[in-house]
Amino acid sequence: MSIWAARLVRLRWLILLLFLLVVAVLVINYRHWDERFAFWIEEQQVDSAEQQASIWLPGYKAVLQGKPLQGLEDDEVSGLTYNAETNTLFTVTGKHPQLIELTLDGQVMRRIDLNGFANPEGVEMLSDGRLAIIDERKRTLTTFKLGALTRNLEFADYPSFDLGFADAGNKGFEGIAWDSRNERVLLGKERGPLGLFSLPFPGEDGAAGTLQPLSSQGLFLRDISSLTYDARTGHALVLSDESRLLLEVNEQGEPVSFISLSRGMNGLRGGIEQAEGVTMDAAGNIYIVSEPNLFYVLRKESAPSSD
Repeated sequence: MSIWAARLVRLRWLILLLFLLVVAVLVINYRHWDERFAFWIEEQQVDSAEQQASIWLPGYKAVLQGKPLQGLEDDEVSGLTYNAETNTLFTVTGKHPQLIELTLDGQVMRRIDLNGFANPEGVEMLSDGRLAIIDERKRTLTTFKLGALTRNLEFADYPSFDLGFADAGNKGFEGIAWDSRNERVLLGKERGPLGLFSLPFPGEDGAAGTLQPLSSQGLFLRDISSLTYDARTGHALVLSDESRLLLEVNEQGEPVSFISLSRGMNGLRGGIEQAEGVTMDAAGNIYIVSEPNLFYVLRKESAPSSD
């Protein structure tokens, strides 16, 4: 091989290596792996007192994973909330709009048809026994009270709040959580751009306040698919489907702790794909639903069993 041919081969290898390096940097940046790793380093320095004052996600392990929600295979569950009065969960389905009541171990108790809803993506218990549903396509937040025998709800029969972002399309609001300390709704916009918002939300006869953006610059997430709020700590959990991540944030929207939802992490035998709903119960247990109809429970290792 001539000198020029050898140089050409080396040049081609150099170009290939540079190309692979650029691709790697772009992937790391796109998936926020660099920010995640940097925060993981910070997380290792948190002392026990700070951990006890937070939800502290690294202490959780999966105790029930991938349980199918019977009869919902074709309905695509999304959103999740806990009702302390009944000790049950509620989720919604987007493909065939329904409100579904579940037991804490993932048994379907009741189906409620959501007539006139287009694409329900989030559900949350508010104050005074009210439920709220976010319809991503209609860009609305609708509130109502649910009777023990209710089997269908008409969108036109209940008050709705216009969330704006008319050009959001399928990248609108999906996450919703009730901040009982401050009497406000926390909202998560999926992406394009991703963002956290607060909405003062009074009683049934009052008018909602103005939608206000919260800080979300430090969120190393690709999307937001669900939210829940922990009144004990004042912190919220932010679920990301695309990042396969569950993130704890404080009242300022700053990251506090996180766990990966990938295979092998925190007791997960398989990764949680398409995670679309998260909530916590009174004991601090975490519940997650993923499309199309899978159910998960995470519990702190030191916490007593609620079975």
